[in-house]
Amino acid sequence: MPSMSEIRLDPERQNEAREYARIRRRLLVLDLLIGAVYVVAWLYFGWSIALRDFLLNWTNNPWILVAGFGLFFAGLYLILSLPLSYYSGYILPVRYGMSNQQVSGWLKDLIKGILIGGLLGGLILEMIYAVLRYYPETWWLIAAVFLLLFSVLLANLAPIILMPIFYKFEPLGEEYTNLDKRLLMLADSTNTRIKGVYQFDVSTRTNAANAALVGLGNTRRILLGDTLLAEFTSDEIETVLAHEIGHHVHRDIPYGILVEGVITLIGLYFAAEGLNWGVEALGLSGVADIAGLPLFMIVIGAFGLITMPMTNAYSRWRERRADLFALEVTKKNNAYASALVRLANQNLAVADPEPWVEFLLYSHPALDKRIKMANEWKPNR
Repeated sequence: MPSMSEIRLDPERQNEAREYARIRRRLLVLDLLIGAVYVVAWLYFGWSIALRDFLLNWTNNPWILVAGFGLFFAGLYLILSLPLSYYSGYILPVRYGMSNQQVSGWLKDLIKGILIGGLLGGLILEMIYAVLRYYPETWWLIAAVFLLLFSVLLANLAPIILMPIFYKFEPLGEEYTNLDKRLLMLADSTNTRIKGVYQFDVSTRTNAANAALVGLGNTRRILLGDTLLAEFTSDEIETVLAHEIGHHVHRDIPYGILVEGVITLIGLYFAAEGLNWGVEALGLSGVADIAGLPLFMIVIGAFGLITMPMTNAYSRWRERRADLFALEVTKKNNAYASALVRLANQNLAVADPEPWVEFLLYSHPALDKRIKMANEWKPNR
């Protein structure tokens, strides 16, 4: 493993990272365009009302009606978008050396994601339309509260239920005993209660390094990717985890859920206005008419795109605070700068993206800014 003094931004890797990022941005735009055309077509060609009427020939049960409509609507889009998903999720990462998966492994993860996403998405959809039926005037407010509580529940359960579906977690082995103690002492020194330090098998899918402090309350734990353990020094890992602990100390997870809840509330209000408009303009039987689902998605999707720069700016602010916390707690600015450089090289991340790209798409400050801050940091005396 190279020492901290030897690690530098790799110019060839940065050129490759810029190319990789450009392709991914183009694929993102293409994906958004396909999705926009898809949902608009359902309204423009009357498919939405036609599917609703077809389903009404089979059932009048509103729960089954919502499930059937959602299944067909989402299932068709999944089929249409599968080639793009395959290229962006498998072909491209393999081409640039970021994926270790075989096609079978990628398909297995895709199927797992579809099943879990379908189950959770189906529950949310049924809840929203149930509230629409019973509270057509104030449904957006009630649904926003439900989604806020649902987010808290997911944040709590994800480390013990959802994440193990994709990764294997196990305590650090004997070879990492000293690191385990250092990280637990770091957590204790910041009054961060955790269930333990675990490694997970990132290398079965990617070469990228990753670490996180996940969960809420009694499910909070430190996760270290095996790729991080293999390539980073103990000091670097300590600073990376100090950054993650900074999120806990600053209450970034609950604040983030709260901010997301407020944005969701506003988005649902606009969706309510959109559905009210659609009753007359599109011939919907009411705001709870499942045929209005494409209109609902258009409003929510457009609102999400418009607010994305704002939410990313908020996230970058919180990430910078976590960076400063890591430096202040560990006093190891050289190790943190080295860790960030290593992340850029290993994760094929652009260190100095164009300002507009950072403004629109980045949830973290650009790596060159973070590296510069770490290198120039001086402890308070």
